[in-house]
Amino acid sequence: MTMPHIVAIRAFTDNYIWVIRDHCHAAVVDPGDASPVLAYLQHEKLKLIAILNTHHHNDHVGGNAALLREFMVPVYGPANESIPTLTHPLKECNDPESEEGNAYIPEFSLSLRVLDIPGHTAGHIAYYGANLLFCGDTLFACGCGRLFEGTAQQMVDSLQKLADLPNETAVYCGHEYTQSNIRFARIIEPGNQALIKLEAEVKKLREQDIPTLPSTIAMEKATNPFLRCGQPEIIQNASNHAGKSLTDPVSVFAALRGWKDHF
Repeated sequence: MTMPHIVAIRAFTDNYIWVIRDHCHAAVVDPGDASPVLAYLQHEKLKLIAILNTHHHNDHVGGNAALLREFMVPVYGPANESIPTLTHPLKECNDPESEEGNAYIPEFSLSLRVLDIPGHTAGHIAYYGANLLFCGDTLFACGCGRLFEGTAQQMVDSLQKLADLPNETAVYCGHEYTQSNIRFARIIEPGNQALIKLEAEVKKLREQDIPTLPSTIAMEKATNPFLRCGQPEIIQNASNHAGKSLTDPVSVFAALRGWKDHF
């Protein structure tokens, strides 16, 4: 199998629409806006073969209908959320061969396993395969999504599920939030040397307007405070901010997420 390339298309202020492509086919992940996708496909002379959605927010699904007017393709997405254009509702399944638990793109011989990762939204899913993770707005580089529909416990469980993937997994999330996330993370864990190094690398990338993604699971476990809620420095700083002693990962996470919401 020849691995397809992954290309970022920018949309809105800070969204990334991910294109999985070879020399003539393309699948798109979370096309919130059709216009830049159609322009890219035309410029690169590519045929759209699939749409993959991670959750129902309009900045991730808003381009589906316009793309379907040009290309009749399957639309994969979460079974537990309402997306009008959805043709293949998906959810995590124990059976690795289950059609309901996989998005299979035959042109790439690529099978992406579905992971249920609620928290940001109630039915949010991720796609994982071939060391690629498309995780929408659940896990960001050095951050995580807001809790719009889920609980802190759900998000902690979802993030742990992603953290358990192989270290070399490439993390393709939905937004360019890395620099602002690092500013927050440095306050939470100022002694983290990996974070200090990453901050310098990200600054150089952003000065050249280069995407900071993909990250990796290894990098997130080393630098992302929301995956590090058991670290003494983070527990101490979260407790100080909350004004009380926090002893379990969920309460530490909830304090961090609330702090970040108003950061």
